[in-house]
Amino acid sequence: MSNYVIRVYKDSDCDVARHLFACGIKEHSKKIFYHALGLHYIWLLLVLVFILVLNFVSVTMSILAVTMVILSVWFGARHMYTSCIRLALSNDMLDIRKYYLQREGYCFWVAELEGEVVGTVAALPSHLPSGEKHLQLKRLSVSKGHRGKGIGKQLCRTMIDFARKRGCDAVVLTTTLTQTDACVLYEKMGFRRTHTYYPKLLAKLLDCRDVDYQYDIPSVQ
Repeated sequence: MSNYVIRVYKDSDCDVARHLFACGIKEHSKKIFYHALGLHYIWLLLVLVFILVLNFVSVTMSILAVTMVILSVWFGARHMYTSCIRLALSNDMLDIRKYYLQREGYCFWVAELEGEVVGTVAALPSHLPSGEKHLQLKRLSVSKGHRGKGIGKQLCRTMIDFARKRGCDAVVLTTTLTQTDACVLYEKMGFRRTHTYYPKLLAKLLDCRDVDYQYDIPSVQ
């Protein structure tokens, strides 16, 4: 097992934590792009555009039109994740200490390996109306070169232990179905799916569904 430690965030971790978060999110834009290109209605659109332009102009213009549609799909997938990054970096990830370490029920941890920060996870009170005694897991990210070492699992356990000590009933989180590795990790740890949905119209067009998970903390007998 890798000799890593999980500890509470320090101000010196700021740049690395923000970088890990942004890089982790950017990875998924390619996944959703290739997924969208495999959708039957996207293929139908490409064929219709090609035939329509061919009938009125030329083969060259048809190819150009199809290329423009493909580029639109790419920029749509990219926009979904870049907008998420911009929002986070101007909100909770702008001042991690102030947002997570100076508020009741919040916390932020990093995984450190040989002096290098290679993972992050955060906890905050659930915003759901029915989640008064639930904590939300956010900002779970592990450096690409250090995955498969159990770091993500230990970060999750740290957050669950934090929730348990606070007397919470459950840990909840939201991710996307395209984040397959994350979904596998959560389900192996005992999280169950509670809700699957499209958060926005663009997500529905690209078939990018969000999924809510919940881990029920066993009550102490």
